[in-house]
Formats: sequence, structure tokens, C-alpha cells
Amino acid sequence: MKKSSGGVVKAVRAIAEPLAEQLGYFLWDVEYVKEGADMYLRITIDSEEGIYIEDCEKMHRAIDPLLDEADPIEGAYHLEVSSPGIERELKTDLHIEACLGWDVEVKLYAPVDGAKFFFGVLEGIDEEGNVVISESDSEDSLRRFPRASVASLRTHFSFEEA
Repeated sequence: MKKSSGGVVKAVRAIAEPLAEQLGYFLWDVEYVKEGADMYLRITIDSEEGIYIEDCEKMHRAIDPLLDEADPIEGAYHLEVSSPGIERELKTDLHIEACLGWDVEVKLYAPVDGAKFFFGVLEGIDEEGNVVISESDSEDSLRRFPRASVASLRTHFSFEEA
């Protein structure tokens, strides 16, 4: 029986998460997506020290035989292991918590005050579950966005900051 994309992600996450921890990494994300005619399984790892190509190779070599044994995916696919990068998508509460104080871009489904994009410093999630950013250093610069209205939340890096 063919598993849905969500079922594949859940099955792979169950294999990848303990393995990543065992290797000293944090499992950032698992995606199973179709691009053109090909399917891609993307496993994204992170660590406090950062991720290097050797880390990706180490995780790839370790998980490949486990995926072959568990066989959670019907058909051919490309396995990719990578770091989340500087500009990373924040999908979960853990992602948001890990990036508190970082510059972020909030993209909304519908405009607020005539805009769909907002930039600021990630302050976290408030009691109501809203994403909170500060657009400047003053306390009254806090903006709150209901999670359901956020199309994407990603860290933002510009060369002026470097």
C-alpha cells in the first residue's frame, strides 16, 4: 500500500530523529516532495556548532541502510541530507524557539496594513499562539501575527548585516 507524503515524512522522521541525536545532530526537518518527474527525500540536520559537508555525508551514510531496511517509500527517490542554511524556514515551535532574536521575514496570506511582508527580530510566540516580531528597538514596535495568517516565516540575512 502506497504511503502518503505525510506518512512517508512521519515514518522517516521516526528513523532519522534518534539517529541524528545519536550522531550529535538535531533533526531540523524532513520533506518528501516531487520535483519534475523525480521524488526527493530531504533530511535537514543542525547542531550548535553548525553543519558541514562532512556532517551531511555522515548522516547520509548512516541513514541510507536504515531506510533501505525499513522501506518506508515505494518507488525510487533521491536522498538529500543538508543543513537548514542561513535563511531557514521556521515551521515549528522548536524552530521558532531556536531562532529567537534572529532577523526574520514574515509572509502573510492576506495583506495587513497594505503589506504581505514584514521584517523584524523574532521575539517568539505569545500566549495566544501568535508569532511576535519587533520592527525596531521600541516596545511599541511589536507586531503579532496569528499563525493561521502566516504563509511563511523564515530567517532573513542581508549582506549589510555581515
